[in-house]
Amino acid sequence: MSVAAAAAAASASFPSTISAPPLCHPPSSLTSRPCAFIPHVRSFSSAAASANVLVVADHNNKQLLSSTLSVIRGATQLSSHGNGKSSVTVLVLGHGCGAVAEQASKVEGVTKVIVVEDKQLEHALPEQSTTIAAIAKEIGASHIVGSTSASGKAILPRLGSHLDVQPITEVIRISSADTFVRPIYAGNAISTVQSSDAVKVLTLRPTSFEKANSNDKQAPVETKSYVSSSGAGSSEWLSEELSVSARPELGSARIVVSGGRGVKSKENFAIIEELADAMGAAVGASRAAVDAGYVPNDYQVGQTGKVVAPDLYVAVGISGAIQHLAGMKDSRVIVAINKDKEAPIFQVADYGLEADLFKAVPEMTKCIKQAKQ
Repeated sequence: MSVAAAAAAASASFPSTISAPPLCHPPSSLTSRPCAFIPHVRSFSSAAASANVLVVADHNNKQLLSSTLSVIRGATQLSSHGNGKSSVTVLVLGHGCGAVAEQASKVEGVTKVIVVEDKQLEHALPEQSTTIAAIAKEIGASHIVGSTSASGKAILPRLGSHLDVQPITEVIRISSADTFVRPIYAGNAISTVQSSDAVKVLTLRPTSFEKANSNDKQAPVETKSYVSSSGAGSSEWLSEELSVSARPELGSARIVVSGGRGVKSKENFAIIEELADAMGAAVGASRAAVDAGYVPNDYQVGQTGKVVAPDLYVAVGISGAIQHLAGMKDSRVIVAINKDKEAPIFQVADYGLEADLFKAVPEMTKCIKQAKQ
């Protein structure tokens, strides 16, 4: 594939007529996607009569985060599996978060919003699990779901301890009210898990669910008082450092351009950023590039970084280690640029360009800019 052809394909942003690669392939085509049909089922009792789902909202006290919209979509799928009257309730914990509650009330599929405000709840600390457990028991929740985010990973496992249930994390598909699909072994196998717990505690992978839409119909908003627990104050929020960028947010971007160890230096990473800016893309990186100090930690894509599933993922100078593939293999179209024809990234790429990135990337950037004129 020539550089010009690659640039033309990239600038076209790959229209919807291109069919998406399936999540998994039969064993004969495992070389094209690192995923196998290896189901692992724990069989228990049948689903409950109704599915009353409590969604723990991710937000910054001003705006509902897009990951929660995906979780709400998954929650509506859960509620549809109930045999009786089902509901989706969004729980907003925070301080001065009235605007967030109003946004949540206008999301399609939401039947009710509960908001609890207190200074102690301003930041998403693990101690919030006590409040969530109390609300869940009060409304008779059959499922408690959150995003596979930093806050979700911190709060929901502790919530499972409060309720004496086993949390199920990284859910990518909902088969029924008690059966869920999740990746294991860095995404190389898919596990189907059935739970007999009275209350199912789940984290959903946002990239695996479409975002729920907003509508004109507004669900009722109920305010409840915060009751401090014995564990409150055992951890303290110190500070946060947020990077501000005009580029799209990495976790929800439609196009992502990532650089790896092959970029060789922090200064050279500028060519990755220039290509991303030309394409209107977010910038990502492999763990090797982050560990080498080329870019900040929040750029990392992979098993220990962010999981992305954009329409187009461009991997530049990335070998394709299994840890990185776990964070981007569900991308609709993958383009790989690497001078090593044996690089594993080419096994999962839909388009591959065997070339020196220091020559190919600037040329692609130039071609894309010219195509836009």
